[in-house]
Amino acid sequence: MKASTFVYPWDVNGDPEAAARIASLGVGQVTLASAYHSTRALTPRHPRHRIVTAEHASVLYPTDDRWQGRELRPYPAGDWAPGDAFGEAATALTRAGLEVHTWVVLAHNSRLGAEHPDTSVVNAYGDRYPWAPCIAQPATRAYLVDLAAEAAVRPGARGTELESLGWYGLQHLHAHDKTGGVGLGDAGMYLMALCFCAVCREGYAAQGLDADELAAAVRDALEPLWQGAPDDREWAGVEKLLGASVAAATRAWRDETARTLQEAAVGAVRAAAPDGFQILLHADPVTYHVGANPGVDPAHILSVADGVVVPCAGGPGLLTPFAEQGREDAVIAANFGVVSGMGGSPGTLAADAARARELGATEMRLYHAGLASDGDLAAVRAALAGR
Repeated sequence: MKASTFVYPWDVNGDPEAAARIASLGVGQVTLASAYHSTRALTPRHPRHRIVTAEHASVLYPTDDRWQGRELRPYPAGDWAPGDAFGEAATALTRAGLEVHTWVVLAHNSRLGAEHPDTSVVNAYGDRYPWAPCIAQPATRAYLVDLAAEAAVRPGARGTELESLGWYGLQHLHAHDKTGGVGLGDAGMYLMALCFCAVCREGYAAQGLDADELAAAVRDALEPLWQGAPDDREWAGVEKLLGASVAAATRAWRDETARTLQEAAVGAVRAAAPDGFQILLHADPVTYHVGANPGVDPAHILSVADGVVVPCAGGPGLLTPFAEQGREDAVIAANFGVVSGMGGSPGTLAADAARARELGATEMRLYHAGLASDGDLAAVRAALAGR
């Protein structure tokens, strides 16, 4: 299987050996960040630094004039990725023989929420999620679609991977995260992700729901979980807590909102890209799931994009619903963690890749060449050499 590894520009820029080192892993492609959220990242081999602190979500290239006069616009990076950091890294990686694809993070931006709080998801308790833009809001949707097109189609890139192109929820490491004290399960996480901004309230009304009554029902449904009741898994748990008809109405609003945004973003990228430019989405095959790999309808998304990147940290099972669509031309990329200190398993990569191939994976993604130790990279190199 074709393999690509994720990379940040700051892993490459200023390190004359980085591009060749990455190429020596045996990958043919890199997925290089062009728009990314705030992070604190280790750079264990860089000759000038060991820690990079990206203080806010930013684009890692100079923006064009499409943003002039607009309230919602991408933020330039600070000294962690100055100038055209993406372009500089892409040039070095291309010279090392690697195909470069962009890595674009979309609906995940804490600074946007801090400076424009009305753009954020609002839960049933009235709490805002500044890291999670509400994708139902027209101005936010326009911002995300234009950001997708600009950040995806960078000079030298042969394709893109669009992350968090859908609903975000509670699951996000926001600063020093302290939200794991109560087990909410899939059902609780869904309820905590329901947005009650003005646009979503109108959306629920269009589905026949009173937003105030819905918010009260969500709070009532969550109360047993706060008191320590066992968490409910999968959609049946949502129906149990909220009622089947009400649950279905919320899902109808959210699924349509995400689906149309995904269509618009992919369409904008296609319009801006050259022929043959590959467009993939980081995705989960369960439509009500939220986060960096938002839920999609497998049949629909494979009719819109060229394929998906599927999280396999919990095993390769999420690949199956995409493979079952029988789309021979679709890319189904299994995403494996290879940073052992972050829960990855580089030592089992060969076996994991073989199992993923059996379940329909056509490619693999490795997270993440810049963060991994020398030992992790050696294990990756050995696994890819044995393909």
